[in-house]
Amino acid sequence: MKKDIAKTLFWKGNTLHLLDQLALPCKVSYKQCTTYTDVSEAIKNMIIRGAPAIGVAGAFGVVLAGIKASRLSPLEKLSYIKKASIVLISSRPTAINLKWAVERMAKVSEKSVNLNPQNYINELEQAALDMYDEDIAINKKMGEFGARLLKKDSTVLTHCNAGALATAGYGTALGVIRTAYKDGKIKNVFVDETRPYLQGARLTTWELQQEKIPCVLITDSMAGYIMKTNKIDAVIVGADRVALNGDVANKIGTYSLSILAKYHKIPFYVVAPSSTIDFNTTYGSKIVIEERSADEVLKINGKEIAPKGTAVRHPSFDITPASNITMIITEKGVFKPNKISTLKKVK
Repeated sequence: MKKDIAKTLFWKGNTLHLLDQLALPCKVSYKQCTTYTDVSEAIKNMIIRGAPAIGVAGAFGVVLAGIKASRLSPLEKLSYIKKASIVLISSRPTAINLKWAVERMAKVSEKSVNLNPQNYINELEQAALDMYDEDIAINKKMGEFGARLLKKDSTVLTHCNAGALATAGYGTALGVIRTAYKDGKIKNVFVDETRPYLQGARLTTWELQQEKIPCVLITDSMAGYIMKTNKIDAVIVGADRVALNGDVANKIGTYSLSILAKYHKIPFYVVAPSSTIDFNTTYGSKIVIEERSADEVLKINGKEIAPKGTAVRHPSFDITPASNITMIITEKGVFKPNKISTLKKVK
């Protein structure tokens, strides 16, 4: 019997347990978070990553804040949750799911603020657990929609990790690949290693191996040559934020892949839940791009790989223009990028 992939996160005993993705694939271990600041630090330090996953983690961060604030007065509760929300949202500014989830939880807190301490906590806890279950159901729905776009025995290419590890479970881009493989539509998956955190090499290949889905690891700079020399039927990626015009923020390197795919006439699919659509941001150029530490580029496992004093740029995300994207796959259906704004009207 196939062994299930380790859970990305789970809630037990008023504690949020986060799978330490920095330790994978060598070790499966969990970080225990008992305060909202623990959750914030785990998100900042990439112990948990992936837009939907950090959204759900942020929701449980609000639960932890609520436990701490449960015996305060209603006004003090609201003030404490507001402070916690600001800290949690600032943990990773580009991924919109985190803001969406935390703000949704803050509304639950506001509605429940006059309840007794235990009932207040129960309301927050149930809301976060519902979000967890919703995310998995949404991912499976996107998997079904996306798999329909692929033909039998497709070879696809993916970037970063948009699998079960980037969500509450099942995955966005890898969710499509997982469903398509079950349907007999996936022959092989090329996986970009995804510098500098190597999410493709460490996480995506690990997930695919667990599922026994054939895959080949390549360095990021090999993608164009692979598109030229191998028959790639589709590029499938996730997203951290989608602007109203269909521009997409995703892991750095996605923009380059979209250009290569367009040149080679390969369909480029973005898989993202509706919570990733930012209806308040008109264009991708208005999305804040997180710049991370130079050390993450200069070192691998603590070992320096460049001369001391080397100048570094480290934007963690880039913007792929809508014009380079074939379709955006959501749990509400498949949309042309310039029609993503209509998703708000779809029930």
